[in-house]
Amino acid sequence: MAGDRSPLQGGVLRPAATATGPVVEIACDESGFSGTNLLHPTMPVITHASVGLGPDEAVDVITTLRARFGLSPHELKSGRLLRRPHAADAQRWLLTALRGRAHVHVVDKELFLATRVVDLLLAEPSYTAGTRLATATRPAALALHRAGRAAGADWTAFLAAFAELARGRRRPPRTVERFFQARDALARHPVGAEAGAVLDALDPDRVRALLARLERDDRSIPPPLEPLLPALAETVLAWSAGHRRVLVTHDEQSALTADRLARLQHALADDSGWSPFAGLTMADSRDDPRVQLADLLAGIARRSPPPAPVRHR
Repeated sequence: MAGDRSPLQGGVLRPAATATGPVVEIACDESGFSGTNLLHPTMPVITHASVGLGPDEAVDVITTLRARFGLSPHELKSGRLLRRPHAADAQRWLLTALRGRAHVHVVDKELFLATRVVDLLLAEPSYTAGTRLATATRPAALALHRAGRAAGADWTAFLAAFAELARGRRRPPRTVERFFQARDALARHPVGAEAGAVLDALDPDRVRALLARLERDDRSIPPPLEPLLPALAETVLAWSAGHRRVLVTHDEQSALTADRLARLQHALADDSGWSPFAGLTMADSRDDPRVQLADLLAGIARRSPPPAPVRHR
């Protein structure tokens, strides 16, 4: 029962009472989240899905989906849907019903880690890191990812060493040394000039300075191993086309704290202070049919070959 549930995890970003202009309301959920284990072999991507339907419209879609394909009257989940008979037909019907009213952002976890190496260790950390707004560092991260993928096990070892470096406050002894040993092993491959320049620029003193800031809980640094924040940023930017402000209802997610949401809102603001990120509230997917649809869409997209099957226009 609802009264027996634990409080929703995550924070709230309340809309400004004085803000004006067009607003679009969306509901979001993700699939493929594996905590700080971003090298989980069976989940190489995270999908962040959003739908722009009202609650009544979402109920109509879910009701029709259940009636057509004999689905359970309980909460719909993507894993259950995709294991059902006629799953492909149900998937096609749902994607057609959501066409033009939905968006999926796909995060390649290895590429995310490559962007974190560049954005955190070679630039000033920012909440726009890992998004389309990080134009200065994106080419270097892409070059590192392309070169690394060709290096096989040494690339995986390098990413694992970076993840160990960036994970939490209690790091094993010699974490920094192991990271640079992995860097040196990767650099012995023919990685090319651009990726080689990234590896050469990594500096132990700068790495230790970043770790010291993390130890002090410097909240101006985005959580190093949390891809949901840049995914949410990309979702907001996609829906803000036409200078619209985006109001988000999100499935509960502990990574989206109130402080991080406020910092993300500020990072997405233009020079005038206008931000497309209007606000965010958490919801239990069992209570919000829009979030249930976002969950279905995220799960379908994660199990589909790229590109993601539904894009907002």
